[in-house]
Amino acid sequence: MMTRRLVQLFIGLALYGVAIVLLVRADLGLDPWNVLNQGVVAKTGWPFGATVIGIGALLLLVWIPLRQRPGFGTIANIILVGLVVDWVMPFVATPAGLWGKALLLVAGVVTTAVATGCYLGAAMGPGPRDGLMTGVVARTGWSVRIVRTAIELTVLGIGWLLGGKVGVGTVVYALAIGPLIQVFLPLFALPRREAAVAGA
Repeated sequence: MMTRRLVQLFIGLALYGVAIVLLVRADLGLDPWNVLNQGVVAKTGWPFGATVIGIGALLLLVWIPLRQRPGFGTIANIILVGLVVDWVMPFVATPAGLWGKALLLVAGVVTTAVATGCYLGAAMGPGPRDGLMTGVVARTGWSVRIVRTAIELTVLGIGWLLGGKVGVGTVVYALAIGPLIQVFLPLFALPRREAAVAGA
């Protein structure tokens, strides 16, 4: 049912924005793409959410030579996540103590996994970063593992050079996000018949 897919998509993207805020406010290190976002913010002074939107839009331009086609969920991802980040950020402060920061970090990583399961399970198009990966894989024939690793390391390096924060949170995210998504994605995946209709 389309209504269920749309609700699931929007909830997932909103949660993804909340997760970014939690990770930023934990101040223990970010995932590669948010290290890049934070680095750009440090150099430009732009709002974090606006930076998320801007980089997402630039990535969509890279899709053109890769012959990737965005879905409704792709466009919604670019716009909604950044808007939620800028709306929620003022309401969340960085805790003074390490335990509070650690709690925010764990909450941010788990929320990211739930959000990813939600929006991918809605089957309305990948996010701009996932589409970049699949496009490069399709054009080069390289393995997903090699392409994903190369992209993430490149983004992480650029973000760090620009002033983004790399730390223990970066490592925790890298180790935990895959297994957590594997847990949550089946919970939100469309029933087999509905998924077949969505992919048609």
